[in-house]
Amino acid sequence: MKNSKEHSNNYLLTNSSDIFQPIAGKIPKSTMENMLFVQVDNKTPGYIKNSIIIDNNNPDKFFLKIERKHLEDHADKDFDPQTPGPNYEGLGLKKWFNNYKKEALVSTAGIRGQQNILYPWDTRFPINTVGIAFATAAKAMVAKEKYSGKQLHKIASGEVRYNTNNYIDLIARTQSSFGITTHIPSCRQTIPIWLASFLAFKLDLLGGEYVTSSHGISVKTATKDLNNQGSQYLPEESIEFVNKMAEILEVVDKKGEYKIPIAAKDNKLIREDAMKKLNNGIDLYVEYLKNGVATDFNLELIKKLNNKIIIENVGGCAYTTLSKVLEKLGINDKFIWFNTEEDPFFHDIGKEIKIKNDKKELYDHSVDAALIIKNEDKTRFPVIETMGYEEKLADIAEGTVILMTDPDHDRLSIAQIENISRINKLETLGIDYMPLKNNKILTVYTPNQGFLMLMDFYAKQLKTENKWNNYNRFMIKTTASAMAWDEWAKNNNVKVVNVPVGFKEIAGIMKKVEKQLDEAPNEPVMVRDVFGKVINLGVNPRLIFAGEESGGMIMGPEKLIESKSGRKAVAMREKSATEAIFVASSLIADLSGKNTPMLSDYLENVFEQNAIIGRYDVREDVVYYNENEADPVKLQEEKEKGEKLRTLNDIFYLSIALTTVNKPEENKDSLHRTKLILKETFNDLNFDNLLDIKFVGDGTYLEFSDKFIEIRPSGTDAKTKAYGAGKDKTNCLKFAQTLGNYGGERTKLHMEYIPDDIYNKAKDIAMNIYIKWAEEGAPLDKFNVPDYSLTVPEFSL
Repeated sequence: MKNSKEHSNNYLLTNSSDIFQPIAGKIPKSTMENMLFVQVDNKTPGYIKNSIIIDNNNPDKFFLKIERKHLEDHADKDFDPQTPGPNYEGLGLKKWFNNYKKEALVSTAGIRGQQNILYPWDTRFPINTVGIAFATAAKAMVAKEKYSGKQLHKIASGEVRYNTNNYIDLIARTQSSFGITTHIPSCRQTIPIWLASFLAFKLDLLGGEYVTSSHGISVKTATKDLNNQGSQYLPEESIEFVNKMAEILEVVDKKGEYKIPIAAKDNKLIREDAMKKLNNGIDLYVEYLKNGVATDFNLELIKKLNNKIIIENVGGCAYTTLSKVLEKLGINDKFIWFNTEEDPFFHDIGKEIKIKNDKKELYDHSVDAALIIKNEDKTRFPVIETMGYEEKLADIAEGTVILMTDPDHDRLSIAQIENISRINKLETLGIDYMPLKNNKILTVYTPNQGFLMLMDFYAKQLKTENKWNNYNRFMIKTTASAMAWDEWAKNNNVKVVNVPVGFKEIAGIMKKVEKQLDEAPNEPVMVRDVFGKVINLGVNPRLIFAGEESGGMIMGPEKLIESKSGRKAVAMREKSATEAIFVASSLIADLSGKNTPMLSDYLENVFEQNAIIGRYDVREDVVYYNENEADPVKLQEEKEKGEKLRTLNDIFYLSIALTTVNKPEENKDSLHRTKLILKETFNDLNFDNLLDIKFVGDGTYLEFSDKFIEIRPSGTDAKTKAYGAGKDKTNCLKFAQTLGNYGGERTKLHMEYIPDDIYNKAKDIAMNIYIKWAEEGAPLDKFNVPDYSLTVPEFSL
């Protein structure tokens, strides 16, 4: 074993070249992964290890038989013939379904959760083979009822998570048993989420199933449902199949059992041949890029680049697809790759061993490169610090840029090597950094900062090519994203539509715009943002940028995207790190060609040229439980306790905002009362310049004259996120940390000014407001199944 490397006083980072013994058929690749496997194996009871409910190795058709005894909990101990009576075959499906339903109706990024990585049929965890087969069958039944007699096609794919191929195989076998053709990438390769989304729209598929947990911890995974637009399921779409699942459970309860068919592995409706003909969609996507950001001008810029760009793959799925895209564009030699081997443990990235009570405990921070922890004037990068950059970048030239993506390749974080002499400048600009060797530092840009540079650069290109004035320009952004984006847009005559967090919300605005473009092409497009403002986008507008602060973005092409059957879109429905990487590479090449390679200088110019005041942005992540707990029973208990704390924090602010919304004639007095409540609660903060407090679809937004603070509860996890942006970084951080970590206790003035009926019904009131906003102007989204023999000849056998 290599020597352990001490990191601060609380953690140990370890690396190992040891050969480990397989556990449950899986062989760990490092000391930390071995710790995880041992931990999971020790926490899995023998009755689960020995009762494989779904044997996906069975090549023949079989049935998943859900019986009444499976609905209740297991006896919680191994079988003992001497003590008859306990339910030794219980799976807890009632409890599992109630939790699944709760998440399905509010999830912004797929139905996600922990899984038993070694024994994936373990129904104590949110994600398991029984639940996946059950939910897939329900979706298939809904589809067959809605499109009776039609030839239905879907895509099933995923990234590098544990058990991904197992889940994809089960999804495909379940769908095909209901007569739905399922297309799987050739050679069972991983593909990015945006490519699955792109193909769902481009090929006019019924939709797709994608296995991922984005940048989440290694034991988490999810099934992300994609509709025919390639967008994530909306609540009304989830309700349809969740209701079908409830019907099945009622049958089980009344009749004693229900059988779900699982088709044979060689079922003719499970196909790889079409994806092979389509080169797994890569050719179609390259064509899309060339019609958008991959202009000849940009390609030539990158081809002239001397200093290579580093792409951090984190063991995810990016390399398999992006390397081929870059090769087809003729620019693959301009990049260096880190961590190209696909690995569900992500090469130990984001992992640390904590010393607690003299015992080593594995802790997973996730693979979110944008994660920053600030306390007591110290800044930590818990993910980037574990990427080994101190050694890897020691001899790399200053000015080199590192583009960091995530496992499903939809997010991008940007970093650059600079000299230590530039620290004062970086601090003035609000750019975080970490030390490297040889008098160098790594500047780490928040996605807010990185994307501001990309949208500015792309706009300048369109202006240089005399294309900017061909269309009215607009942007879609989440309310939690940078204040600087709104300021930049105003200075460039770009209309901004603010939406709640989540790319499905961004896609919802796209579809509202497309509906008006189709129905009234010569009339101005009008949409209402989540603040309640009606935004006039002008006649025949084009999307310049859509994105969110967590690292996801997309840009709209000049020519509307068209599917094989003629459907049109202003932009794709999922964020794409490939598109972001291409634009970033073009910017890097342009700056290098002008001998001004430092991105920090470019960001400063963007601030100055656009008179941006809100230059600084912060985010405080509050987690109310230990996601790394290996015992699923304890994990669920702690999560439920945490959800209550999260909700108390949320309702404290939400009820204030709703009181303001519900009494517009008293807004002035209401704002005064709001300030009094907040001053009483947080007497070390100044609320004198608070202008408004609003519910924004999924959180509460406090608008000040010099900043904003948004408090947003996770809809599916025991977490709160507090965002801030403004002209004083320290002030924004103090507000975000204080408000985000508040316990939610009602103060005297809160109880006096906020009616109990609003406080107690706040979540229901908020949901009704959100649904009304989301449905206003939305298309019916009726899907017409095309004749695939005419539109997609590759589907022909």
